[in-house]
Amino acid sequence: MSTAQVPPVTAIGTPRITAGFDEYGRLDLLAHQEVHGGFAALSSGELIGLADRIELRGRGGAGFPFARKVRAVVDSCRRQDLPPVIVVNATEGEPPSWKDKAVLTRGPHLILDGAALAAAALDAEEIVIGVADDGVGQNSLAAALAERKMPCPTRIVVVPHRFISGEGGALVRGINGEAHIPPGRKVRSSDNGVMGLPTLLSNAETYSQLAIAARLGPWEYNSVGIPEEPGTVMLTVGGSATAPAVVEAPTGTPLMEVLEMCGADLGPGLLVGGYHGKWVSAEQAKTITISRKGFAKVGGTLGAGMLIPIGSKTCPVGEVAQVVQYLAGESAGQCGPCRIGLPDLARAVTLVSLGGNAVEQVRQAAGMVKGRGACSHPDGSSRFALSALEVFHEDVRAHANGEGCGKQVRGILPLPYTAEKGARKLALDWSRCDGHGLCSAVAPEIIRLDHNGFPAFPQTPLPPWLEDGARKAVNVCPALALRLTEPTPAK
Repeated sequence: MSTAQVPPVTAIGTPRITAGFDEYGRLDLLAHQEVHGGFAALSSGELIGLADRIELRGRGGAGFPFARKVRAVVDSCRRQDLPPVIVVNATEGEPPSWKDKAVLTRGPHLILDGAALAAAALDAEEIVIGVADDGVGQNSLAAALAERKMPCPTRIVVVPHRFISGEGGALVRGINGEAHIPPGRKVRSSDNGVMGLPTLLSNAETYSQLAIAARLGPWEYNSVGIPEEPGTVMLTVGGSATAPAVVEAPTGTPLMEVLEMCGADLGPGLLVGGYHGKWVSAEQAKTITISRKGFAKVGGTLGAGMLIPIGSKTCPVGEVAQVVQYLAGESAGQCGPCRIGLPDLARAVTLVSLGGNAVEQVRQAAGMVKGRGACSHPDGSSRFALSALEVFHEDVRAHANGEGCGKQVRGILPLPYTAEKGARKLALDWSRCDGHGLCSAVAPEIIRLDHNGFPAFPQTPLPPWLEDGARKAVNVCPALALRLTEPTPAK
């Protein structure tokens, strides 16, 4: 996507990270200094103390305490007598997420301030900023670097815009010139990261929050939000929202206030935490406040701040099936749960969407991958699928009965390949089809036979990794009834 497609940015209450966005659009160095002012350098002890006092946690999804990361890097540097590297993860590989890209394009100097603070405090060897190859934010970041002096050499590394490229281990591997996939084993970047050096790795919003706190000090920073989780959070509101936006909100803000501001049709449920997150019901959503604690009360997670209401105009089961297919294709493919388990899960969820009574198959497939992967991808994917069965139980029942929910898949859950030129979908000429069933034998992960023996498949664009199977199915059709066609864009 281009920079022009970054959603509008707004704030509830007094903006902090997004301050000046309304007035300046994008803040160059002079505008940035006018809006935010200067800040004093910190020692490593002062940096740790500040992060501790404001309860700063990573805003990339895991929510790990930033102060503990810094302590681990400091201890590793002393133990190994090596300098550290500072890594900013601004890849934002999940299709629904835009908060970091919004800051990259509109307020890049705030990210650089946070990275510079950490680098100066730890006497870092280098700063590396990872961005995706989707073209969003990279030019803005490069222009910001050209306007200022950093405390150590600073470079931008471009990584593939894939779901798993933003995983910490995958980013470090990519920076080191290796494959952009998780390492397949637990590796502490604080001990052995970029170029084998102790590495402090956190996401773009985390460094921005650090820069805000260095200017305000802990007392003023903690004056906003709830005491146990002070400050603001950046949220991406998409899905069925008629006014999708990146929203900066104080912790403790009622979730419904954010959704209503974005014109969200909640429908039967809301996805929180992204595609590794969890579906919560509309009733649960009305009780949530924006905080880790607020989401935890309903078994959810704030994650990387994605809020995706499904709305009432799309088929939720079909939407979920499409995303699980995507997640299966986005795996690193280096362990059994990803190579075998996730495709099994995708087939089972797809079968449910096509009218098959495969709910137990979904549960079994999810159970086979949970807790067994080399990274968190299988766990997150299974959580996404299983929570959908709970929240959309009425629609699941209607599909399992063969009736369906009567709604088409509208692409409410964004996927990167649906917007790519050349993405295709299957189409069937019913006047030609004789129900031979060869297509389902060749491509069972895409095509199933209905109760009358005729082919059934999702009316959605095909993931790229399934196109070869679809072509084979087209080629074996003796009646020439099956074809591949360009998709009709969702409206």
